[in-house]
Amino acid sequence: MVSGQIDPFSVLAGQEHVVKRLDAMASDPPQSIVIEGGTEKERVALSLYWAMRLNCKEAPAPCGTCAVCRQIRDLAFSDLLFFDGREGQIKIADVRDTRSVWGQPPNGDGYRVSIFAEAQAFGVEAANALLKSLEEPRPGNVFVLAAPQRERLLETLVSRSWVVTMAWPDIRQNDAEINEWTSALVGFWKSGRGWFERTSPKGAVGKDLAQQVVLGMQRELREALKGQASTPVSQQLSQSFDLRGLRRIDLVLLQAQDSLNTHVAVNPSLVLDWVATRLV
Repeated sequence: MVSGQIDPFSVLAGQEHVVKRLDAMASDPPQSIVIEGGTEKERVALSLYWAMRLNCKEAPAPCGTCAVCRQIRDLAFSDLLFFDGREGQIKIADVRDTRSVWGQPPNGDGYRVSIFAEAQAFGVEAANALLKSLEEPRPGNVFVLAAPQRERLLETLVSRSWVVTMAWPDIRQNDAEINEWTSALVGFWKSGRGWFERTSPKGAVGKDLAQQVVLGMQRELREALKGQASTPVSQQLSQSFDLRGLRRIDLVLLQAQDSLNTHVAVNPSLVLDWVATRLV
C-alpha cells in the first residue's frame, strides 16, 4: 500500500453518470464493485469518491472538505485500505496479511473500503485469496476492483461484483502505439506480411502491451460487428471478413485474453503471434 493524493471532485468531470449511480447504491452498498473504463486516474478518483460517499457524515455526502473526506483523499483514513497495482503486482502476501482485518468490523460507524487500484496487476494466487474473502462476507467491509476492463480480472471476482462502467477513453486518440499494432495485425491477416518483424525483437512485447493490443482489437471488432465502422481498422475488418469471420476473430481474442490474464509465465509475444496466425 502506498500514499498519494487525488481529488475526486476535480478529476471526475464528465463522469457524472457513474457518480450518480454510486450515489444511488450507497444506501445499500454491494460488498464488491468493479470499476472499469475511464482513465487510470479517473478509476482511482471514483474509487476514492465511493469511500467518501460511504463514510462522510455531512449532507449532501460526500462533502469533500470534512476531516473524513480529506483523510480519504490523502489515503490516511483508518477504514481505507489502498492496494496500488500501479506500483507493481498485487501479491498474495498483501491479501493474506489483510484477511484478519477484513474479518473485523470497521473502526468507525461507516464502512471499511478496500481499494485495489489497477487490479489487473493481481497475481493469480492473490486473486484467488481475495476470492475467499468475498465468499465469506463480513459486515461493514466493501471492496473496489478498478481496472481498464472487467475482462482483465479473474472471472470469478467479477461474477461476485457489481460492475460500474465509466465513459471509455478513446484509445485511438490516447495511444497511437496501440493503433499501430491493431493496424499491423489486420494488415497481416490480409497480406500475411509485416507482423513478425514487430514481435521478434527481444523485449518488444511486454504483457501489458499485449493486453492493450488485444483490448484495442476487441474495441475495433465491436464497431465492425455493430455495423458502425468509423475507423480505418474497423473499416478494414468490415471489408475483409464476413460475419462468421468476425465472430471467429472474437473467439480468438477472447482465448488470447484468457491466456494473458490467467497464466503467469505466458510469453506475450507468442500470444500475439498465435492471434496473428489464426486468421491467415
